[in-house]
Amino acid sequence: MSEKQLNDIDLTGFDQIEVLGAREHNLKNIDVNIPRNKLVVITGISGSGKSSLAFDTIYAEGQRRYMESFSSYARSFIGDMERPDVDKINGLSPVISIEQKTTSKNPRSTVGTTTEIYDFLRLLFARASEAFSYVSGDKMVKQTQDQIIDQILQQHENQKITLLAPLVKGRKGHYRELFVQIAKMGYNKVRVDGEIADITPKMQLDRYKIHDIEVVIDRIVPKSEDRYRLNQSVSTALKQGKGSMMLVDAQDKAQYFSQNLTDPKSGISYEDPSPNSFSFNSPYGACPTCNGLGTIEEITEESIIPDKSLSISRGGIAPLGEYRDLWIFKQIEIILKSFKANISTPIDKLPPEALKTILYGSEEPVAVPSKKYPGTEWNTNFEGVITFLKRQQDSDNDKIQDWVRDFLVIRTCPDCNGLRLKKESLHFRIDKKNIAELAELDISEIAAWFENLESRLSDRQNIIAKEILKEIRKRLGFLLGIGLDYLTLNRPLRTLSGGESQRIRLATQIGTQLVGVLYIMDEPSIGLHQRDNVKLIQALKDLRDLGNTVLVVEHDKDMMLESDYILDIGPGAGRHGGNIVAKGTPQEFLANKSTTSDYLSGRINIDIPKERRKGNDKALVIKGATGHNLKNVTLRIPLGKMVSITGVSGSGKSSLIHETLFPILNRHFYNSKREPLPYKSVEGLEAIDKVIEVDQSPIGRTPRSNPATYTGMFSDIRTLFAELPEAKIRGYKPGRFSFNVKGGRCEACEGAGMKKIEMEFLPDVHIACETCKGKRFNRETLEVRFKGKSIADVLDMTVEQALDFFEFQPKIFRKVQTLFDVGLGYITLGQHATTLSGGEAQRVKLAEELSKKDTGKTLYILDEPTTGLHFQDIKKLLEVLQKLADKGNSVLIIEHNLDVIKVSDHLIDLGPEGGTKGGQIIAEGTPEQVAKVKGSYTGYFLKEELK
Repeated sequence: MSEKQLNDIDLTGFDQIEVLGAREHNLKNIDVNIPRNKLVVITGISGSGKSSLAFDTIYAEGQRRYMESFSSYARSFIGDMERPDVDKINGLSPVISIEQKTTSKNPRSTVGTTTEIYDFLRLLFARASEAFSYVSGDKMVKQTQDQIIDQILQQHENQKITLLAPLVKGRKGHYRELFVQIAKMGYNKVRVDGEIADITPKMQLDRYKIHDIEVVIDRIVPKSEDRYRLNQSVSTALKQGKGSMMLVDAQDKAQYFSQNLTDPKSGISYEDPSPNSFSFNSPYGACPTCNGLGTIEEITEESIIPDKSLSISRGGIAPLGEYRDLWIFKQIEIILKSFKANISTPIDKLPPEALKTILYGSEEPVAVPSKKYPGTEWNTNFEGVITFLKRQQDSDNDKIQDWVRDFLVIRTCPDCNGLRLKKESLHFRIDKKNIAELAELDISEIAAWFENLESRLSDRQNIIAKEILKEIRKRLGFLLGIGLDYLTLNRPLRTLSGGESQRIRLATQIGTQLVGVLYIMDEPSIGLHQRDNVKLIQALKDLRDLGNTVLVVEHDKDMMLESDYILDIGPGAGRHGGNIVAKGTPQEFLANKSTTSDYLSGRINIDIPKERRKGNDKALVIKGATGHNLKNVTLRIPLGKMVSITGVSGSGKSSLIHETLFPILNRHFYNSKREPLPYKSVEGLEAIDKVIEVDQSPIGRTPRSNPATYTGMFSDIRTLFAELPEAKIRGYKPGRFSFNVKGGRCEACEGAGMKKIEMEFLPDVHIACETCKGKRFNRETLEVRFKGKSIADVLDMTVEQALDFFEFQPKIFRKVQTLFDVGLGYITLGQHATTLSGGEAQRVKLAEELSKKDTGKTLYILDEPTTGLHFQDIKKLLEVLQKLADKGNSVLIIEHNLDVIKVSDHLIDLGPEGGTKGGQIIAEGTPEQVAKVKGSYTGYFLKEELK
């Protein structure tokens, strides 16, 4: 039998995964056959039931069966997993889910630690690096006792020398006990701060000064024939000095020797490196100042005095607020009086010494006249506003900690300059680079550095590094293969988009080389430029070719056409979905009649506008943006238009918009403390009157948060229920209908509707409350009904159902209508925030902003609003955004989706590549103008779309 025939045999005995009678969520008792060992795309309108089939049915059943393979003892800790609502699933392999949710919010989690590349780098540096002194820059040396003796004889034979053992280096203290201890050991001379002295009874030093103390072991004239005595003295010195010793010659010149890594000039020594010495998550390697975070939180003058033209009485010192009859203001008045100033003087006119005293305190007591006992004074110490705030950081009270947090500024750590490691760790090098310098390179640069590294290493280093280099190169290759070459190893995982973190886990899975696994993925193409999409599709095909089934929930056109099989679920969203409307290979699928196949085949299109908006001739201009990889960029955003920011992944779009433009505007309009990335100047702020950023961060991290509470609609609904005759008779106020306060809520789950079960070594599981069955409220509250529906029934309504229900409640109806307009007709008003995808959360935020009245001078900033959207939903969303721009507002969208890009009025394309090779504006203008620019990847793909 040939190798190919062997590979084609599926050892499970099934050539398909058979799903029979799936009814989870909105699925309509469907039967599905999914071919095994193929790349299968599940598509359909947003909310049609794709995730219900892929994740809530197939993945949940696979996970449940895996748990059942555990012993009953292990299951007693984990608990039984709920069986999904499905009759039967045949041919199910071990299943791995790779979802969009960013893997970790922990600032210590980085691309390097997640992919394990940094772990292998630590091992490489611990075993094969060379140490250099941070004082002299010389290479550190490690000597055996015989080598030390040979060197002494070579350099100092027949010369008078003193051998010493260092005990204290650069530390304060009186060391009375140490001198007693030395004397008890039989030594009578010590060298203190460079001077040799006899040990005397009750000998001690100035406890507030820094001292160096060495014990004199021997005074000797070394001779070759008397090597034995020298050997004894050196052995004793090394023992007392814990592996280090000193030699002082007749000219009083000191020389250091050590069995550890030592700098012969300055005498500093390093401990032998271990992998932990290069870990910023370990006390052995982390910078002690920032504890390995690379940043520190500081309370600065600027953060507590935002406007120095104000006086203290008018609230110039933000934590104090405006003048009140408080003890602290009386103290400040007395302090200022001594500097011939008063509390009404603008802060920038105060003597610098007076301001320093107010902020940092003084040891001089402040005499405040007593009201209770006229003629007497209270003498108190004034600790200073900043000193007081620093002390409150350790408070047990959460509210006080939140208050202090408003005045904290995050700065790069001054000791490690953001490199996270202590200085000793940064002075171990391989090929002239330390580990932090490598972690700052992007993946393509570090891969190039590792090429032919063997030729730049010594024979010893090559023997040690051989296997480690193989592992590092393999992992770097996977990251390059899926288009993440622009990321750096030290990039925190929490700063990655959902798509990026998903692709990192995909690279890790490809590296495991598992066979016979069912992989389920949730839109891995998110945040990926068309150019890099090709790499992603190839990576998924590689996973399939190993002998795995790859199931992808996806809306991307290229992914569908390149797949082996497509399943289309619909025809609508929510209760209108849940059926299989089309299926087959891409060729068979295109011949079917479904909304998705109509868009794929070109029978339906998102039309290009006949005329682009001219705008209002005003522009917002940022000059000299240089943050991250931006190369002195001048950004000009024409106002009154729909503008798209495009470019390959990692080209600098987020750095320019989210980290430079938005913080500038936020600071200007709302006095935000967040610092923008470096820039020179900004113009045109007067042309807009507010800015709204709609990103993909969750609308809440607990099941208590939901679309109704986030949009403010729930307050109006509670007020409506409180106005009902039944509620008035019972004396119920709006608070009775809140699940966040005592009174009307179910106290068993405290209004959450579900209980959290902590799973020790697995993620926490939420299950419906047994008392209220997930309704959140107690029986009495649920007896109050509006149009026959209780408050819990209202929260269970879909947005589409709520449109009819609240038709004659204009305040509520307007908010429900905007949720429907952005394509969220299928979600329920009370759907837990934790179950919403990034794209859904973004559209809830967009709806919340759209329900407010716009001014016609508003700037909306959106980050990939098409995430998780079907072609039909993109069409709906674009209608909403076009209406905003038609009213004169400016809409700025970071986007890769060509349907959005082609209908924009103006494009700004960044590139040409990602990472260090990006950060420049390479094309701007209408889509037609950008399509003609050579060297623009966006233009290349846009040209095809505009045909």
